[in-house]
Amino acid sequence: MTFSLAGRCERTGMIGGIVCSSSIAVPSRCLWASPHGVVLSQNVTDPRLGVLGLNLLAQGFGAQSTLRQLQDARPYAEWRQLAVLDADGSRDAVTGAKGLGTIATKAGRDCVAAGNLLAHDGIPAAMAEAFEASHASSLAERLIFSLEAGAAAGGEAGPIHSAGFCVYGRDVWPLAELRVDWSDEPIADLRALWQRYEPQMNDYATRAKRPEQAPSYGVPGDL
Repeated sequence: MTFSLAGRCERTGMIGGIVCSSSIAVPSRCLWASPHGVVLSQNVTDPRLGVLGLNLLAQGFGAQSTLRQLQDARPYAEWRQLAVLDADGSRDAVTGAKGLGTIATKAGRDCVAAGNLLAHDGIPAAMAEAFEASHASSLAERLIFSLEAGAAAGGEAGPIHSAGFCVYGRDVWPLAELRVDWSDEPIADLRALWQRYEPQMNDYATRAKRPEQAPSYGVPGDL
């Protein structure tokens, strides 16, 4: 039903995650992030675990401690697949006994990948390898590379329909947060959306912090 990755850029300290699924609008339920870390809550997801996980990370708990507390935080832990990455790059993942279909997780350097209802159990490893191999690229590119690699390796057992990612720097808002909520080609559409957004990304941060230095908005009526 889902394959995903949380990753950190060692060069910049940026952190983020990416996810895709056969279900509609998967990022709204499964991907939770902040400057403190990333929580992936999937399989039969409980979005409350994402919110709780971010609160724990913000209090200074690391990935392993956060994951242990999330397992005990709500009923039905056996249905949940969880992965956590903290701002220092520590990471961990777990799948309950009722994980759906073929399940797997893989921790890599500054990343962790997880999936369920997979075509085979090597999908998360392919994602982590792609993330590690693209260390010279921006974090957003590396996240997309990892998702493309997972799909190329076989992806889910069935077709996927939604995908999304987010990237955080030091600010409380995401530097980039893009979603494709329903499509026959969500990963390709997500890359196309990123290619449109990337040239403008830093301009939006400038508008928030130093609006007098921001470039023209380029819309009708703008002087």
